[in-house]
Amino acid sequence: MTENLVGQPGEDLKGMALPADPAEMLDEFGSRYQLIAREISKAIIGQHEVVDEVLIGLFTGTHSLLIGVPGLAKTSIVQAVADVLDLKFKRIQFTPDLMPSDITGTNVLRPDASGGHEFSFVPGPVFCNIVLADEINRTPPKTQAALLESMQERQVSVGDETYPLPNPFFVIATQNPIEHEGTYPLPEAQLDRFLFSIKVDYPGSDEEQEIYRFHMRGRPVRLRPVLSREDVLRMSETVRRVVVGDHIVDYVNSLVRATRPGAEGSPPFVNEYIAWGVGTRGGIFLLTAARAWAAMDGRLNVSIDDIRKVAYPCLRHRLGLNFRSETEGIDADELIRRLVDVVPAPGANL
Repeated sequence: MTENLVGQPGEDLKGMALPADPAEMLDEFGSRYQLIAREISKAIIGQHEVVDEVLIGLFTGTHSLLIGVPGLAKTSIVQAVADVLDLKFKRIQFTPDLMPSDITGTNVLRPDASGGHEFSFVPGPVFCNIVLADEINRTPPKTQAALLESMQERQVSVGDETYPLPNPFFVIATQNPIEHEGTYPLPEAQLDRFLFSIKVDYPGSDEEQEIYRFHMRGRPVRLRPVLSREDVLRMSETVRRVVVGDHIVDYVNSLVRATRPGAEGSPPFVNEYIAWGVGTRGGIFLLTAARAWAAMDGRLNVSIDDIRKVAYPCLRHRLGLNFRSETEGIDADELIRRLVDVVPAPGANL
């Protein structure tokens, strides 16, 4: 793998031909997906849905936000995913004193060959394939914004120069939802750049007991890289080949528009509990995530059920809830459940 990642413009692989037979293409994708999942399961017990949602972000070339209380292995899950991929990984611990240059890098004055001095760029930890932004809400907005250009444009601007980031490039951030002292909520514009907001919940009783036994055995598990950069790019290309029918687009359009207060056809509860709804990017991400889910399920066509499956992690951070929803204890997942129930699929009997 190339070590000098600065200045590598994230080109698509040349000659990366996928199998012509769709069934063979899906088989290749499925075997690699199962290989990743098996290897991760050696270190992570349970949390299968969380792992799948993180992998959807990787297969679609997008970013994910993991939200959960301390001690639920959020960081360990991201570390395990990074370990099984032969990609360059960096962890950034976000703190109140973290500066933007600590993420992006900076220009420094160095001696040159003629005996004088010149500025040269020293890349920051963002110049890698997978960035773990640990506790991203613990740093002020100015530093949070240092990631925004990287997430959207896949580049870093320092001074008059712009430096492309490597391909693939993913940001996986973690956030603690219960601690508010010394934290800074992510701006809506940055939240919208995350494909998924992934809820990391408590494990089941049997899984939790197995976790305790696993750690008491005291045998550290070393995960081996099972996929190369080329494999990851091939899987991303397979996801882009998944077919999205017009009826799926119609359904997503209806679902997204129904989240907007005052819009034609919005259900009454939307006007009661939602201050602002999902933007167009949310609809694009919904279709993108559904493609990946279909491929992981061994299909080359997106179904309505795929959209409904990924609607929760894709939309929960894109709904602006009002004061009434907070006072009545109505959260985003409950509103998405109601929307999925009332927005009919194309061709459904009304």
